Amino acid sequence: MKRKVYYQKGIIGLFCLLLISLLLVQCTKQGINATSVSRSLVNTPDSTIFSPFYDSTIISTADVTPDVNDVIVTKSVMSIIKNNCVTSTCHGGTGVLPYLNTYASVKSMVVPGNPAASQLFQLITTSDLNKAMPPVNYGVDLTVTEKTIIYNWILNGAKEKPAIEDFRPAAFSIINIGCTSGNCHNEATATGAWGKSGYLGALTSADTLSFLYSNPTSGAITAYTQLKDPKLSLVWKAYKDSVKTFYADTVANASFRVWKTLSTRGPLNTYDDLLMDIMYPKSVRSSANAYSVGGVKVNCKGDYLNGTSSVVTRIDSSLVLANPRTKVWATSNQGGMAYSDGGLKPIEVALIKAWYFNDPNIPDVWKYGTDGTGIFKYRKSGNIIHK
Repeated sequence: MKRKVYYQKGIIGLFCLLLISLLLVQCTKQGINATSVSRSLVNTPDSTIFSPFYDSTIISTADVTPDVNDVIVTKSVMSIIKNNCVTSTCHGGTGVLPYLNTYASVKSMVVPGNPAASQLFQLITTSDLNKAMPPVNYGVDLTVTEKTIIYNWILNGAKEKPAIEDFRPAAFSIINIGCTSGNCHNEATATGAWGKSGYLGALTSADTLSFLYSNPTSGAITAYTQLKDPKLSLVWKAYKDSVKTFYADTVANASFRVWKTLSTRGPLNTYDDLLMDIMYPKSVRSSANAYSVGGVKVNCKGDYLNGTSSVVTRIDSSLVLANPRTKVWATSNQGGMAYSDGGLKPIEVALIKAWYFNDPNIPDVWKYGTDGTGIFKYRKSGNIIHK
């Protein structure tokens, strides 16, 4: 008899617990307990995430028939909304407004350049569960990456087609992450080579550090020396300033000697490093153009347009480059930077190309040549990229 009573009390207790739980869930849906739920982007959104409106973007400089490195296919604002909002019973069917199945309808819910003031972004990040979209009973919230894509798209102007604001952060991030490891296109390693060679004079242990690199293929071990701050920043700035001073006007500065030679790979740690590598290619400021002064090699009287290498052809094997000065086309493609440095995906190559030809800070001479006739040509079609 006692067991039956205990059993009945247990059933009643479980029922009460279930009822309370349901009430709490209902209260949460009604916004009473919404403060315990956070749907916001807590950290600063990652600006390097490419955030177009459509899934597929054919870059403006694509071949006549877009090649594998001419198309950027990625998750977009439209696909995120389509997968979560545009259903027959919601913002794609009848009776639920606004319809969110076109660029115009989605843009009507945003303030270009201002995510915080945009209704679309407010709805996907609010903790007021009466207003939250997708609705809480939908069962799925947008991921951090999906919210970031919408944030970046609005911040960069909510454009139908991506532009430099969209391409540049993503492209630089790809190059910076993929190419600036300790034994590659790294400021500290390049300047450390000067220190190791004695070009910088006496250095203390606080100025440098060393590390060993084991080649995963050959097993060969190489010792690298890196320069440390504050010496690193001082030395690298002095080098870049000297390069820019000389090549800005080689007639007026014919006797100017560029500070030291750069025998290692050209650093790409910063946006400024990347622009310098494009405008004043390392190949024209290497030891081949150097002579010795007091036992130290220095550069002088180089022609910055007499180059046969570009960041574009070093990552895209579908293109060949014409020497901007001589107009002579290369007889073979390059692309080694996309392979020997760890590999790039076709969409990453396309992103870098899109950034390169859209960036106003890169002179037209390094896009289309001195006369605008073009210096980049597709191997398959022979199509030359023009402005």
